[in-house]
Amino acid sequence: MVYEEEMGIKRIIAYLLLTFGAISMLVPFAWMLLTSLMSRQQVFSWPPELIPSPVYIRNYFDVANAVPVAAYFFNSAFIAVITTTGQLLIASMAGYAFARLDFKHREPLFLVFLATTMVPPQVNIVPLFFIMRELHWIDTYQALIAPGLFGGFGIFLMRQWFKTLPGELEDAAKIDGCGPFLAFFMVALPLALPALATLGIFTFILTWNSFMWPLIVTNSDTMRTLPVGLAIFKGSFRETTEWGQLMACAVISVIPVIGVFLLGQKYFIRGIMTGGVKE
Repeated sequence: MVYEEEMGIKRIIAYLLLTFGAISMLVPFAWMLLTSLMSRQQVFSWPPELIPSPVYIRNYFDVANAVPVAAYFFNSAFIAVITTTGQLLIASMAGYAFARLDFKHREPLFLVFLATTMVPPQVNIVPLFFIMRELHWIDTYQALIAPGLFGGFGIFLMRQWFKTLPGELEDAAKIDGCGPFLAFFMVALPLALPALATLGIFTFILTWNSFMWPLIVTNSDTMRTLPVGLAIFKGSFRETTEWGQLMACAVISVIPVIGVFLLGQKYFIRGIMTGGVKE
């Protein structure tokens, strides 16, 4: 009885801590959403208005007229989708090769790929920029997409997942006449959906929220992404920041991220847990 009471108290404390953490993370989002529905007078009113009354939806139309939000949104979505798709394909193929194929210097080569995850992304900005300049890719989609197609973390995650698959599946595929490519695409890849969903969520969010690299390699307004557009909208060319419009643009920018996470959340935890298993 005493043990059950102690476990009940610990469970209640855990739920309270989780509830507090969830509320603390939702408050900034709620503030952003409510501010996007306020006029300038409501934003700067004192005492502060927590609930907009009346609701000022015009901010969403005004921000579309002030900056090319549609172009920013398309650029971010196009770059994020292509980068995510490319990294899923490349990381899954490389991870399968490191996990299931036997070739010379496999383990040292994998350690080299793994070591790239320890290098801060800021270190690569200068050499990457010179490479893009020599390729004449500055202010193009190629410069925004190509560096994100390869990642050591993705290769590590997919390798760890493929190492958990039983070898009997590949043996059965070989008996049916499948080579390495067919075994990968027909047997291993469909079973790696949780790991693919996990890597896809990480890659999409990272690419969508990327700011420094798109800021460096884009010059024209038609090539900028949403994070860069948000910074420009808040820039010094305006005497005062239109916080309602800025928050409206921010709300637009987080909708795809939330949608992608909700679509893949049922595979997310399973992929993370299995990706950390080591033989």
